[in-house]
Amino acid sequence: MRSGRLAAIAASVLVTAACSAPAGVPGISGTLPPTPDSGVSGPSGTSGDSGTAAETVASAEVTGTPGPSSTKRAEIDAATLNPTASPSPTGVEPPRGDAPVRVPPPRVSRYSYVFPVRGCRVSYARKQLVLPKTTIWAGKGCSFVAPVSGVVHEVNTSNRWKSSTDRGADREGRFVAIVGVDGVRYIGAHLDSVVQGIRPGVQVSAGQPLGRVGDSGNARGGGPNLYFAVSWATSAKYWWVRRGMVDPWSYLDAWLNGNRTLSPAEQVNATRARLGATPPCRTLCASKPGRKPERRPTPSPTSDPDMTTG
Repeated sequence: MRSGRLAAIAASVLVTAACSAPAGVPGISGTLPPTPDSGVSGPSGTSGDSGTAAETVASAEVTGTPGPSSTKRAEIDAATLNPTASPSPTGVEPPRGDAPVRVPPPRVSRYSYVFPVRGCRVSYARKQLVLPKTTIWAGKGCSFVAPVSGVVHEVNTSNRWKSSTDRGADREGRFVAIVGVDGVRYIGAHLDSVVQGIRPGVQVSAGQPLGRVGDSGNARGGGPNLYFAVSWATSAKYWWVRRGMVDPWSYLDAWLNGNRTLSPAEQVNATRARLGATPPCRTLCASKPGRKPERRPTPSPTSDPDMTTG
């Protein structure tokens, strides 16, 4: 019995000694498995041991200092709340697109128009001041051209306006009026001269010169300009229709900027139907009253004084 107990004690001592030896128990490795990389590098650039990582986490929990995981989380949260565009790689240029395709403006009528002043810089008012017309400011001698093909309707080559009388029919000075193929009458006035051969009944084409910009009529002293107006054909005695019945600047804008098919014909016809072919004059109609010559008494013949004779 005693020998059996001694044998058991001896075996226990041998097992204990074997476990504490560096080699360990045969068949069982005495080397601990590698600790997962905690992301903390040691002095030599290798990952620190698990004890160091544990101490870091423990320190973060005790002192409140953010550890590696909490710092990374804070960076992610900041990036989510305040995103920033990633810089594009240097030296990389975006692809260039094709050149824009120029699309012509829609054709809104079967007529073709041109701006009535050619070869000069111009400016003009886009609102009605007194009459439905516009003043196109341009240099003296600039060419006034037919805005559309048509026939010459009326021409005045004489500057008959006088400030003393201010006759309405003479205020536009020298002018040329045409009736276009669209049925609309166009007038260019305050001309310095009329092109030779331009007379009533002559056929003209769009862009054909009709006269030269000037300051005739009541534009005298105000700078060269073209009085441009749109109306319908009437007899010359209804001069107030000739000077304009429809605002023209929206059509001038279109002809100047590329849409040369925008026609005033529809608006002119509607205005004529509403007002009549020969509406009465309502604005700037009267002339200045002429001064009547003073009547001077005609002297009567006198007889010679009596002569006394001695």
